Amino acid sequence: MSGTPSIGAWLARAAGRAAADAGALVHGERVTWADLDHRADRAAAGFVALGLRPGDPVCVLVRSSVATLAVWFGLARAGLVEVPLNPASGPTLLRYLLEHSGAGVVVCDAEFEAAVRACAGDGVRVVVYGRPAGGDGLDLADVLAADPVPLPEVDPAAPAVVLYTSGTTGPPKGAVLSHRANVNLARHTVGLMGYTAADRLYSVFPLFHSNARYCSVMTAAEAGADLVLDRTFSASRFWDTCRAHGITAFNYQGAMMSILHKQPPRPDDADNPVRVAFGAPCPPEVFEAFERRFGVRLTEIYGSTEVSIVTDMPPTARRVGTAGRESANYTVAVVDERDEPLPPGTPGEIVVRPKKPGWMFDGYAGNAEATATAWRELWFHTGDRGVLDADGFLTFLDRMKDTIRRRGENVSSWEVERVVAEHPSVAQVAAYGLPSELSEEEVAVAVVPAEGAAVDPVELVAHCRRGLTPFAVPRYVRVLDALPLTPSQRVEKYKLRADGVPPGTWDREAP
Repeated sequence: MSGTPSIGAWLARAAGRAAADAGALVHGERVTWADLDHRADRAAAGFVALGLRPGDPVCVLVRSSVATLAVWFGLARAGLVEVPLNPASGPTLLRYLLEHSGAGVVVCDAEFEAAVRACAGDGVRVVVYGRPAGGDGLDLADVLAADPVPLPEVDPAAPAVVLYTSGTTGPPKGAVLSHRANVNLARHTVGLMGYTAADRLYSVFPLFHSNARYCSVMTAAEAGADLVLDRTFSASRFWDTCRAHGITAFNYQGAMMSILHKQPPRPDDADNPVRVAFGAPCPPEVFEAFERRFGVRLTEIYGSTEVSIVTDMPPTARRVGTAGRESANYTVAVVDERDEPLPPGTPGEIVVRPKKPGWMFDGYAGNAEATATAWRELWFHTGDRGVLDADGFLTFLDRMKDTIRRRGENVSSWEVERVVAEHPSVAQVAAYGLPSELSEEEVAVAVVPAEGAAVDPVELVAHCRRGLTPFAVPRYVRVLDALPLTPSQRVEKYKLRADGVPPGTWDREAP
């Protein structure tokens, strides 16, 4: 088949081009790209031996490891559809995901076996990694050690993975992505960032998330570069880790950049091997100061699980505070509630469509209604609010559902967060709406104090009055030790909303 290859064929080519010692260090365990290619053959054979056939879904509930990579690429090589799940899923969510996926086989770490068996339906087989010696049932070590067998030719347009997106107002939706969409994203990231075999990439994101999968693991293999993949993010150890491993590039998301920037300054901040970083969003008030302090060039992008890199802002075409202009792969517009295009400078919903086939998701698994709703008027509706300027630079403002409606006015939680984050006593902030006794909502902020600082709500609100219009000034201030975060460092605002106004929350309208 011409054009973009399937993931299995792509891995064989990437491993064949890479230096013999190039590969990944995953949670302290090393594997070369060539060895991973061989392990994928054996894993594919092992899954075929279980009676699985091309197109069958397989759920994977594991922490990042070399075995995780072997499972991922083995499933792809056998034409099976991987369904990576979040290890933090509670029993209700896990039961829903296992049932919704339709998977007859679940691969899990030993620590999750009991939860999986409690939630899985009758007839679901569980393959366990790290099972104690003498345990009963299927052992992943046996699957990964199978003798290679002839494998089917996999169509690059066939589904490779179902990635479940966060469900804030309803159950999660499973975005179906093809082999060629994954390979295209990895190749585009290499070109955008200029990665070569001399680079060593670093990621702290989990392998059930597209960032680590396609913009770190597959990107490093495509470039013939090295990769260091850790399971957790530590702000205090981050730069020392980069120095110890000779990291030249890393990916960022969510609050990560603000957290790093809020760390106490050190005289060796700029003494590190990192040259570039890639991701979104880095707050505009932090962007250039971060680059100066750490000697790193940032490339900001905008995208999602469904539509990858929609816009990008490489160092050659920058407008700080934006996510750049549309990439070579997508057309971008901002529309009103009737899907009419809005003029430059007018906020609305961001909609996109690909310029060529094989660049975006194929729909939501088992959810034709959600797919049709997202794909209206030949545009994919992102659910994000943004604005395009006259030169085509896109500024992300908010999730449409994160806009706070207060007394007839729309309040951008993004704008509130920007202003609150400027206060020196604040390390992290989340702005969200809470029900108002007057109808609609009131503005609330949850803040984490900076190291060694204390947050005075009265002083913080006075600061907000100087930077926000009156209707956007927070009514509620809640001080926390930590914000609830997803593994990709995004704030789980639905949890804050569900808490309401707990004791200890400061209310500026209280008597």
